[in-house]
Amino acid sequence: MLSRTGDSLFWLARYMERSDFLARTVEAAQRLAALPQAYNETGSEWDSALESSGAVEAYHAKYGTTEPDSVVDFLTFDPDNPSSIRNCLEAARTNARSVRTALTAEMWDAINGAWLELKSFEQAAPVKGEERERLSRFLEFVKQTSLHFDGAVIRTMLRDPSFWFCRLGLHMERADNTARILDVKYHVLLPDTEQVGGSLDYFQWTAILRAVSAVTAYHWVYRENIKPWLVADLLILRPEMPRSLISCYDNIVRSLDSISQAYGRQGPSQRLSHKTLAQLENSSIEAIFQSGLHEFITTFLEDNNQLGSAITEQYLV
Repeated sequence: MLSRTGDSLFWLARYMERSDFLARTVEAAQRLAALPQAYNETGSEWDSALESSGAVEAYHAKYGTTEPDSVVDFLTFDPDNPSSIRNCLEAARTNARSVRTALTAEMWDAINGAWLELKSFEQAAPVKGEERERLSRFLEFVKQTSLHFDGAVIRTMLRDPSFWFCRLGLHMERADNTARILDVKYHVLLPDTEQVGGSLDYFQWTAILRAVSAVTAYHWVYRENIKPWLVADLLILRPEMPRSLISCYDNIVRSLDSISQAYGRQGPSQRLSHKTLAQLENSSIEAIFQSGLHEFITTFLEDNNQLGSAITEQYLV
């Protein structure tokens, strides 16, 4: 396979997963913003949305102050934000067009159909009083697009390097997103005056679980009320949770090992991915909290970025 083909497939999957994460992030912020005033006096939910999306500096360079409508527009349709949902879907389609022959018909239909639908959302004239409903429809469309594309990948692609580069991109992006939303919870979302375990804390953690479609999973696994350390355990160390860090890295290792078998050799990316997976397998949530969740997540993100660079150097350039 040509390196540019692998690169396009890798980033196609990353952009599709990123658009889904942004839609879920905006939804979570909306839920927190809708809480009664007694539970929501800081407005920090929109700061958290910017933080978890990595768009804080770009946003403030354009808008300055944090305003809900501006944040929503910046994260959804703004062409000046490289990571807006609109630009993610455009970048995904651009990558898909460059490797059209490597995609199945179902994959292309999912991406191209989403692009056409996105244009209709952009061109539709806003109706006063229906902005929230329009946004909800758009976010649901983005999530359904991601599910449609992912289902097409799973159900129609040959298990060859093209498939494994798609899965590799998806799980690299998902691991990054899960880690960021956990880190942001502890540094932006919870006000300094609020106690961990308080009523506001409960609503915030529930919103985060909803953002990663994990509320039902949480109750199935733990059968307890929402507790921060159990949420962290679910999203970091539970392999049965599809968006957990350990589940993502299990899939990353599997994808890289399959690629190495196809090429007949291993390299730095395989070694780094196995190392990170082993660290997660040998961790406990008690040890993570004792050493500091922020420190753990920071190290994880650095390792994930290092792996991304190794994959690029080994396969994509």
